[in-house]
Amino acid sequence: MTDALSACPQPDRVPVLVTGGAGYIGSHAVLALLDAGWPVSVIDNLVTGFRWAVPDGAAFYEGDIADSALLARIFAEQGTRAIMHFAGSVVVPESVADPLAYYDNNTGRSRTLIAAAVAAGVPHILFSSTAATYGVPQVSRVTETTPTVPINPYGWSKLMTERMLADASAAHGFNYGALRYFNVAGADPAGRSGQSTAGATHLIKVAVEAVLGKRAAVSVFGTDYATPDGTGVRDYIHVADLADAHVLALGALMADPARSLVMNCGYGRGFSVLEVLDAVDRVAGTSIKRELAPRRPGDPDELVSDPALLFAKLGWQPRFAELDTIVAHALAWERHLAQRAPAPGA
Repeated sequence: MTDALSACPQPDRVPVLVTGGAGYIGSHAVLALLDAGWPVSVIDNLVTGFRWAVPDGAAFYEGDIADSALLARIFAEQGTRAIMHFAGSVVVPESVADPLAYYDNNTGRSRTLIAAAVAAGVPHILFSSTAATYGVPQVSRVTETTPTVPINPYGWSKLMTERMLADASAAHGFNYGALRYFNVAGADPAGRSGQSTAGATHLIKVAVEAVLGKRAAVSVFGTDYATPDGTGVRDYIHVADLADAHVLALGALMADPARSLVMNCGYGRGFSVLEVLDAVDRVAGTSIKRELAPRRPGDPDELVSDPALLFAKLGWQPRFAELDTIVAHALAWERHLAQRAPAPGA
């Protein structure tokens, strides 16, 4: 348990349902909840998640959040009083190629989940949102009041769910939180979970795959940005710190049921693509091949969070904010994946 979680007054630890709890971020949230003493259940259809990623301490239901009957059964069996909602699709180019699938999986099925929660009287919902809701902001430090103008169906699908939560909260009396992530990376420091999805597109994941020879090279998309070294700058947040923020945010929702919250999740500090790749080389003690490539449409020069609300309202104290630490944990997990024997459902 983190110092912040230990120091802040904790509400009664009610049963929490984690949707998408067998996935990358969801599995870390499950670990953080269990570590802090919360009763946890998980629903996941295992399309991109892994059954082995759900620890024994959590009740597991294989299924989809589009299944209202299953949700009603889970709520009744587990006495669910809060939901952490991670289930969804997250690949931006895929959302452009198949937008209707994203509006179905991310928005339509979230609507089913919200309706089931309302019917069961679940009073708190914490939603996994994204910095993609901001599109290409005109400022380099993004606050929660920065205009939300997504440039792809993924960002819109998440923003539409935020809107549904706000409207349904006003109509039905529950409160909600929407945490807008920047670039999530790293893995559980104890080696219990990490990014395991094949074909992942996140830079640090791609780079540590290249270290182990799973990729021949890492593409650097654009070297003419208005940044110190010409490559895009992003805010990277360790997945375990992000999971801690979820536990604190849930506590905040329970402590003040009349108030909802929307917060950025990042460190407020950016690193360029080349700086990240230098860190990977440094941690791995090797030199991965870099291939220069054209810019991708819509990529801003710099995208860094202003996480002032997260610090001020939740008392959040990140433990793993150093870039080399994030890389080291990601690399350790990648080595674990390379060594582990294939398991059923893996």
